[in-house]
Amino acid sequence: MPVQQSSLSFVTIRRQFDFRGIEMGRWVTSEERDRAAVNFNQALHDLMDVLQGPEHLISLRGTLGLQFGKGGQRGVAAHYMPATRQLALAKNAGAGSLAHEWFHAFDHYLGDKVFHFASSSSFASNNWLQEPDSSNIKTHPLNSLLSDCFKSILLSPDGNGTSELFQASKRADEKHNIFYYSKPEEMCARAFEAFVEDAKPASRFLVKGSKYSEEAKVGLYPKGEQREAINQAFLDYFGLLGSALKKEFY
Repeated sequence: MPVQQSSLSFVTIRRQFDFRGIEMGRWVTSEERDRAAVNFNQALHDLMDVLQGPEHLISLRGTLGLQFGKGGQRGVAAHYMPATRQLALAKNAGAGSLAHEWFHAFDHYLGDKVFHFASSSSFASNNWLQEPDSSNIKTHPLNSLLSDCFKSILLSPDGNGTSELFQASKRADEKHNIFYYSKPEEMCARAFEAFVEDAKPASRFLVKGSKYSEEAKVGLYPKGEQREAINQAFLDYFGLLGSALKKEFY
């Protein structure tokens, strides 16, 4: 259960979830820090409820670090840093981005665990897209379900073409002359946002915008039947993963 707000701090959060560390920016005031601790606490417990897993799932077995109001990039509300395995939220603009960035961390964490021959800096979603039917994927029921997640996000229902989400993402990249929205890791993180938001968490700090934002209007989040298929695939995967981890830790 969430800790009572009166006794809540980032020290409490780090200990409960076993995060590798939590760092504050030098310009974060004590009031901002305390308010952020409450927001993080609610969001992380909501995420744990959606994923049906224990605290160690959220911290990726203690390998994930958090930053708040530190190392920001101009125009970027939140980001995940693979080199240091840290998830960072901006002080004034990171609300609603936690689910998206957490999935980047999770995707990266699995990069060299799901595949026989993969770099520790790789993302599982990108590895899968390169060789979706390859024997490079380690045989395990969880990996089979994870493959179903990636297939529902990146490929058409028959598996012979690209998904509606990919097509919309590619159009957005072409419009802005960039390669960002159609990266597999970005599409999967946005699909995960939709899955979490559809679970109706209490925290708006965790996720927002997968339904009514400008990005959603142009198809950068899954819609309709594809959204339903993705949600079910994630539900199946995290249901099995959460159950396995609960048995392991409890």
